[in-house]
Amino acid sequence: MWRCGAWTSPEYKKVMSACHQRAADRLVQGAIYNGGLYVKLGQGLCAFNHLLPPEYISTLRVLEDQALKRGYGEVDELFLEDFKATADALFREFNYQPMAAASLAQVHKARLQDGTLVAVKVQYIDLRDRFDGDIRTLELLLRIVEFMHPSFGFSWVLKDLKETLAQELDFENEGRNAERCARDLHHFPYVVVPKVHWDKCSKRVLTADYCEGCKINNVESIREQGLDLKDTADKLIQMFAEQIFYTGFIHADPHPGNVLVRRGPDGKAQLVLLDHGLYEFLSERDRSALCKLWRAIILRDDAAMRACSAELGVKDYFLFCEILMQRPIHMGQLRLANILTWEETLYMQAMAQHHFDRIMQVLKDLPRPMLLVFRNINTVRSINIALGAPVDRYFVMGKSAVKGWSRIAGHRSSGIRSSSLFCWLRVKWESLKFEIALRKEMFSMRLMASLIRFLAYVGFLSESEQIYEYFQA
Repeated sequence: MWRCGAWTSPEYKKVMSACHQRAADRLVQGAIYNGGLYVKLGQGLCAFNHLLPPEYISTLRVLEDQALKRGYGEVDELFLEDFKATADALFREFNYQPMAAASLAQVHKARLQDGTLVAVKVQYIDLRDRFDGDIRTLELLLRIVEFMHPSFGFSWVLKDLKETLAQELDFENEGRNAERCARDLHHFPYVVVPKVHWDKCSKRVLTADYCEGCKINNVESIREQGLDLKDTADKLIQMFAEQIFYTGFIHADPHPGNVLVRRGPDGKAQLVLLDHGLYEFLSERDRSALCKLWRAIILRDDAAMRACSAELGVKDYFLFCEILMQRPIHMGQLRLANILTWEETLYMQAMAQHHFDRIMQVLKDLPRPMLLVFRNINTVRSINIALGAPVDRYFVMGKSAVKGWSRIAGHRSSGIRSSSLFCWLRVKWESLKFEIALRKEMFSMRLMASLIRFLAYVGFLSESEQIYEYFQA
């Protein structure tokens, strides 16, 4: 038995660290052994770097691009089935040693007959046969857990996402998603979506331009390229905020292995967006409500937070807002720090432990596409943290939300209101109002802090813990 307070001792921390490491190693072994959906689940856990012990995060990262690898024979067998030719016959050059391997496929470097360097994504040959069985196994396991712990009912999530996950098995659909994403983000010169070569594609093979780059959470490699971490994080957040708040066609699997960073023609960070198999579409109505909600949270507008949450079908609005932000929200404090304090981390862990029923109800109340939107938002949050949180993610997304809502509202209008000039003016006006409102609130809070300091200095107020906490906020 540990004595009271012994959990803070170095010995206890060492024992717990070893325990977490063993559990993480077993998770990776199980995911790689079973492949497919199990690897994808492990990838999803990596995004919870603010809640899970570091041993899990560092160990599970191998699942992002270095998971299960298959032999040469299996690759040729699949090519013969789909193209009536082996891989080395179809391409001028084909490297059978995969350069990356993840949940559904492994990626090979190759060269087309005209000399173009390409990346060839080859699906695991038995994946389609196993998919339905894996889904049924996971559903059974979730039902068993739900029977033992009734409040832990996640089987409905898997049921709702089953068809969406199945779309990932169709690489032709992934190619179409990639082209749509490229069109949606063409006005961002720093975003690169590799060109698809359709004559070398099938339902199980996807061939696209080969793009160099390092994983976006590889801080050392980004710095070695002479790139700025703040610029990199800012571009990442703006790219996905554009999808969430405006286009509605949202990359639902943006883990670090799917976003590469390289030096662009302007000498600054350029982002290469990969793996377009899993996308979610958020309706214009839901995007508009989400835009307004994000703005309301940033400005601490309680009435608007309640109203916008209701538009998305959620009654427990404050809990929903904290889930969306993945941090506590203090109504008297405008600043939302990107890195949680120890106390805030404990708060979030306690919320997950003691209010699980309420969290589940919020998730059930939401439009189903929002579940994968949460995945995107949380993954981007975790990448920003991995880069050292150089950017105020909440504020950058807040500006994107205001801009997105303005454009959506402008496109809804008719006549002169639908002109590009009117839309541009509306975006600028709403963005300006947001900036002014935010700065006004910040000025008001700083003025109040200065007044309290002055009153404490002249002796009208005594220094206290509450006053110190106010100054910290």
